[in-house]
Amino acid sequence: MTGAAPLTLTPLPGIPLVREGDDVAGLVGDAIEGAGIAPAAFDVVVVTQKIVSKAEGRRVRLADVVPSAHAVELAASLDKDPRMIEVVFGESNAVVASGHGVLIAEHRSGHVMANAGVDRSNVGHSDDNEEVLLLPRDPDASAAALHRALEVRFGCRLAVIVSDSVGRAWRNGVAGIAIGAAGLPALTDLRGAPDLFGVPLKVTLTGFADQIAAAANLVAGEGAEGVPAVHVRGLRWSAAPLPARALVRDRESDLFR
Repeated sequence: MTGAAPLTLTPLPGIPLVREGDDVAGLVGDAIEGAGIAPAAFDVVVVTQKIVSKAEGRRVRLADVVPSAHAVELAASLDKDPRMIEVVFGESNAVVASGHGVLIAEHRSGHVMANAGVDRSNVGHSDDNEEVLLLPRDPDASAAALHRALEVRFGCRLAVIVSDSVGRAWRNGVAGIAIGAAGLPALTDLRGAPDLFGVPLKVTLTGFADQIAAAANLVAGEGAEGVPAVHVRGLRWSAAPLPARALVRDRESDLFR
């Protein structure tokens, strides 16, 4: 990576509410052209998880969910809807922690987050037909598909990040992270590179894709802004592409599980 370079983040408005089966790459490509952007090598497109999940049909009607006894018991202790808990169980490898009204679970992709990423916000439903939205089954595969389609359309080396907003241990507030990535190194290894005084770095790994996702969230917003994609320009990298699953710490080196 190169540092100390100007970085430009441009919101891509005009993307309509996405429905199952919609062509997200086409919609994002149209938004890029509509913003007057001519894509170039090393540009990054950050797309929020919600539009990817909606296009992939990752909705569940709570009215169709029958909670297990375990879900009912845990829901009572957390003051949550047992149907929601049951959906989380179905999306999880394991429950990591629970308490204070919060359920932290490891999604099947390995990412650890509240409710395994199952979300009720910005989903859209009627009072008698409440739905929740799940993460993509394989966020890296979703990012790779978008990456291929956008490269074909624009004929240049673009990277794609699928982002989501998550809470963090020891910190209040949510921040953007990459749950899917293609075309760039999601994790960069700076070990061996010199510091300011020429001393080789020994342990520094950088969550490159997470940093980009967090910056893009400043532009996309968290609520009713209606900006599900952001164009990022000014980055450079030489390392080989790595998917977002490279950001997930393996259990053997995880001191907190």
